Amino acid sequence: MGRKVHPIGMRLGINQGWQGRWFAEGSQYRDQLHQDFAIRALLMGIPSKGGAAKSAEVRKLRKDLPDTITSGKAGISRVEVERFPGKVRVAIYTAKPGILIGRKGEGVKKVRACLESLVGRKVELDIKEIASPDTDAMLVAKNVADQLERRIAYRRAMKRAIQQAMKQGAEGIKILVGGRLGGAEMSRDVWLRDGRVPLQTLRANLDYARAEATTTYGQIGVTVWIYKGEATPEIEEKAEATEGVYVSE
Repeated sequence: MGRKVHPIGMRLGINQGWQGRWFAEGSQYRDQLHQDFAIRALLMGIPSKGGAAKSAEVRKLRKDLPDTITSGKAGISRVEVERFPGKVRVAIYTAKPGILIGRKGEGVKKVRACLESLVGRKVELDIKEIASPDTDAMLVAKNVADQLERRIAYRRAMKRAIQQAMKQGAEGIKILVGGRLGGAEMSRDVWLRDGRVPLQTLRANLDYARAEATTTYGQIGVTVWIYKGEATPEIEEKAEATEGVYVSE
């Protein structure tokens, strides 16, 4: 039986980049890693790590964020962190940058103030738009989870997400939901797939994400794989001139 590996972690340095780019040693590495977790928890609403004190600080700061972020309307997919001497650069990938920025930049000002309070350094924000939200694994997973919380049938939500992704140019998509589906007594896993989803091919440009839906029957997990084609660049070999050169056959 083969081991299961994380689709993103297996491809780091090949066709996937790191979401945190900095260097530290010793206890400083631990503190900065927990700080990265806290930044993502603050902006994306995911559970924080690093102790009860850090979690309490994140919950307190989230109350000062714009409603568009806390409600999930901004469509934040991922957060990348870079550290430099004296400042931290935070890149936010969102499907709706206008909603995140707000009128006259009020949203960005509140986000920067909360991040600087959390990090204790100057924060440089970089808002980047996601061109195709329907082929972003995190946004698709959140969309399906949101529909499940609104009591929409899980098969209908999965089929709709698959159709939208394939229309937008994805070469393959697989969605798996697990839990007490439809209020069943026993939990189970159900998955749907369309197109190719090569999990073991390193050169495959594969996007992967997980989300959770909180329903009256308990937690329902949503996992999404989206295959966007091969990511290796094509290398053209230039033919060298062989005039006057002896070539053995």
